[in-house]
Amino acid sequence: MRPTVLCFSGLDPSGGAGLQADIEAIGQSGAHAAIACTALTVQNSQQVFGFEATSKALLLAQANAVVNDLPIRCVKSGMLGTTDNIAALADFLREHPDYYYVLDPVLVANSGGSLGDQATLVKAFVELIPLATLLTPNTVELRALTGEDDLELATQKLFAMGAKAVLVKGGHEDTPDHIRNALYIDGELISETRCPRLEGEYHGSGCSLASFIAGRLALGDELQAAVNYAETWLFGVLKQAESPVPNGQKIPKRF
Repeated sequence: MRPTVLCFSGLDPSGGAGLQADIEAIGQSGAHAAIACTALTVQNSQQVFGFEATSKALLLAQANAVVNDLPIRCVKSGMLGTTDNIAALADFLREHPDYYYVLDPVLVANSGGSLGDQATLVKAFVELIPLATLLTPNTVELRALTGEDDLELATQKLFAMGAKAVLVKGGHEDTPDHIRNALYIDGELISETRCPRLEGEYHGSGCSLASFIAGRLALGDELQAAVNYAETWLFGVLKQAESPVPNGQKIPKRF
């Protein structure tokens, strides 16, 4: 069977982000996706209206049910929603130290809707950061996690907190003609990529990128190769994105 990525992520009824994005992106990477659902959300492609988190016990029961059933090579997390779920994932990862782990530190939806109490989640993420093979924060999340406005200082603070590798995503920065992503490993800038900035906003782009990277790690790619492969794939996916409503967020066309 194909190598498996176990995703800890929430359900998005619109199918644009969350666990549906994980499943589609990992499938496109060539790996298989398994899911431990962290929350049921009430949202569409444009807005989050609310959510109900899974209990810690149920979350771990979901994950443990597939551990001996599927060839898990990597864990990916997106929306976790509560500090209990963060603690549950940390416990799970310590029990399985051989798994790669891609941490997408989701704090708010791209529409701005809440996916948990940000201040509380930021403090709890400290437990997960040293366990991650790669963190994939956008610059809003990077600043929130570290309290630093300067991006270089913020990135280095993540390494001081125990990070091993960080992919800083620049889509939220004021660069009208391009987006710059930067990959750091062990505190050093390893590579940076620039792609043309496409028009509009996208629902689920961060989930898709992190999940595709996780899929490639599960399949045996080196980290830098996995990141580069995923960035190239995502740009093509976003160019083909579909618009549910005029002038609203677009849904990546992952197939």
